[in-house]
Amino acid sequence: MTAASVSLGGMIGFIGLLVPHIMRFFIGSDSRTLIPASAIGGGALLCIADLISRSIMPPMELPAGIITALIGSPYFLYLLRRKNVLGI
Repeated sequence: MTAASVSLGGMIGFIGLLVPHIMRFFIGSDSRTLIPASAIGGGALLCIADLISRSIMPPMELPAGIITALIGSPYFLYLLRRKNVLGI
């Protein structure tokens, strides 16, 4: 089921991993506000990533998953380093 959703939706699912951590940093861990804020933040991040991907090379369009990976990868490395999972 996961493979089918990734093949249809692409790497957009990366947003589902990234946004809740960002929202928890800004608004706290109360689920009553975290879940709606994550939904709104995920939509906003995807719109921003799509806008950036369309603006980089105007006649062509990059996949939005590339932009979300460029945004999300450094943040996840920051989270891993902060919790000292990497041993660095």
